[in-house]
Order: sequence, then structure tokens, then C-alpha cells
Amino acid sequence: MTDNLFFFLASLTLLCALMVVVSKSPVHSVLFLILTFFTISGHYILLNAQFLAAVNIIVYAGAIMVLFLFVIMFLNQNEERVKTSVVSKVTGTIAGGLLFVVLVAALKDATVRTYDPATFNSQIGMVENLGKVLFSDYLLPFELASVLFLVAMVGAVMLGKKEAGEKHF
Repeated sequence: MTDNLFFFLASLTLLCALMVVVSKSPVHSVLFLILTFFTISGHYILLNAQFLAAVNIIVYAGAIMVLFLFVIMFLNQNEERVKTSVVSKVTGTIAGGLLFVVLVAALKDATVRTYDPATFNSQIGMVENLGKVLFSDYLLPFELASVLFLVAMVGAVMLGKKEAGEKHF
């Protein structure tokens, strides 16, 4: 049952990700990207990482995609189509092929572990264990990321602050 669900989610994820790239409408691309995030959350649930699945849905499929959709609709790109040159298409194809070669080379030596009931820990993806690892082994990167986010928020407030006598058009 789990194998069938995995293969269904994997094929749906690949199809939605392909439609993000192939779709001509930017709004449709964003909607397919949201579907891709939901199917990736399904993979997280299959891996017993419910917290990551919830964060993926809330943060990426919720907040980030609403922001992308707002920016796309705000820019109104449907009026004029930009023609891509043959050089950019060839460059993109070469870059995609090289990425595929790197992916195959990285996965060539990967080993797939089988299920061993003696050493299996069903609590490995739970929030409590994630918090223990985050606040013990990765405390410094976590604190640096929080300082970076604080600086970004202060910078956004300062950029958006309206000065006395300043006119916004």
C-alpha cells in the first residue's frame, strides 16, 4: 500500500513540476507549484516527518505562493509575450542536461537501506526530536539564521518607512 502511494505521489510530483516549467501562463505555473508542494508534503508524511509536512504546507504552499501569485498579478505579464532566442534555449537545455548528469553521478553510489525492525525508530521525524537536534547540534546556525531574519525585518521596515514630506507616487 505504501509503495503504491509513494509511486503515485512521485509521478504526480514530477508531472506537476513539469507543468510548472511547461505552462505558458504564470498564474497556472504558480498553481502547479502549489500542487507540487502539496505532493512533497505527502512524501514527508510517508517519511514520518509530519512537522515538516505541516511547515511545508503552511509556509511554502500558503505564504510564499500567495506572495508569488500577488506579484505575478501585480505585474500583469499577460499583455506582452517575450520571445526567447535560440541561444537561451540551447543554454537552458545544456544546463538542464548537466544538472541531470550531476544528479545521476550523485545517485550512482547511493545505497538504499531496507527496513530493519530492530533498529527502526518511529519517532525520528517528530517535533521533539527535531527540536533537540536543532537546539543542541545546530544551535549556532539556528541563532545566526534568527539574527539574519531580524536584520531583514528591520531593513524591510526601514525601506517601507515613509519620511515626513516624502511623496509616494
